[in-house]
Amino acid sequence: MSVARDLRVLLRFGNFRRLLALRLLSQGADGVYQVALATYVVFSPEKQTSAAAIASAMAVLLLPYSLVGPFAGILLDRWQRRQVFLYGSLLRALLATATAVLMLSPVPDWLFYVSALCVTAVNRFVLSGLSAALPRVVDEERLVMANSLSPTAGTLAATVGGGLAFVVRLLVSDSDAAVVLLGAALYLCAALASLRMSRDLLGPDPELVRPGLRTAIAGTARDLVAGVRHLATPARREAVWALATMTLMRFCYGALLVILLMLCRYSFSTTTDDGLALLGLALAVSGAGFFTAAVLTPWAARRLGPGRWIVVCAGVAAVLEPALGLPFATVPMLFAAFVLGLTTQGAKIATDTIVQSSVDDGFRGRVFSFYDVLFNVAFVGAAGVAALILPPDGRSVPLVVTVAVIYGAVAVAMARFERQ
Repeated sequence: MSVARDLRVLLRFGNFRRLLALRLLSQGADGVYQVALATYVVFSPEKQTSAAAIASAMAVLLLPYSLVGPFAGILLDRWQRRQVFLYGSLLRALLATATAVLMLSPVPDWLFYVSALCVTAVNRFVLSGLSAALPRVVDEERLVMANSLSPTAGTLAATVGGGLAFVVRLLVSDSDAAVVLLGAALYLCAALASLRMSRDLLGPDPELVRPGLRTAIAGTARDLVAGVRHLATPARREAVWALATMTLMRFCYGALLVILLMLCRYSFSTTTDDGLALLGLALAVSGAGFFTAAVLTPWAARRLGPGRWIVVCAGVAAVLEPALGLPFATVPMLFAAFVLGLTTQGAKIATDTIVQSSVDDGFRGRVFSFYDVLFNVAFVGAAGVAALILPPDGRSVPLVVTVAVIYGAVAVAMARFERQ
């Protein structure tokens, strides 16, 4: 059966369509909310943006995914998932509305960040629940196709939501609070969409619920430790090296992204709207790099091997990022954004492949949870370092050179390991 025919059959499953609609609305709202948060922190005319504020925003957006993620499944195996979607979406709508009110009020910044942190923490439960519920709405034969379609469609919805936020901010309303309220409305629509499914449809089955919440949480922590120990065995050395190099490259990506944000805000534009439009263009160019990596990496990894492809990605970044970034000019920086997207995503795909092929099946979930923690903590840590180094206009030769040195060291170290 062809992929197109399989997809048509898949969409005939009414409950799958309903769950997919819920995902599209939920992740579209996520895209709107996250862009609104970022533009408020970086481009709000009434705020003097700093690298420290950007680092705080990144922590709010990313840390809940790492800290809550490994334990979210425990509660999703005890609560009816339809109810998680309903009440989680209603709670996010309420919290997003509170965020909009805080944007318009003279309140301490920490209160605003607490509100945003709560929204992104609830997101982790909803996204995990969407994946856990998928086998309940399609048959086993088409589960792989459903797993391929749903996350891809969700990512596309988040991208469209982010683009919609940019359009609303630039063309319709020069107010981040208005954009956040649009996100709140979409969260409310997601809650209504969940009501189209019966309460018991998405599970879990009562007889499969794990005993004892405290026991389950302690067991999850032990499982994560067991996954790390599994990585420490000699047979998994390549996976350890790949994870270490990816963590460092993610650190570099985070530092360069903060530089880009500050340059768009203060150096490359005279108004906040111009800076916001330039940032949107830079992110689109970087996204093109991600897409190119998705097309190029399978071919390159087959020719060179995943480990050597990581070496190539790190080496290219070590040479081109300072060459394009140090002029601190708009056009070279856009090329640098493309290179950054290509090399970072290319290395990540190769790392995923190495980890999947090196780690035993019984440990993959735990190792990828650990990988997720490393990935996001490195990103937030880079933003914190940038906050300490960057001048207000974002032009920091020492930070760009440091990032290039890290890329070079990653390429050399990984090349030596591959030769061994």
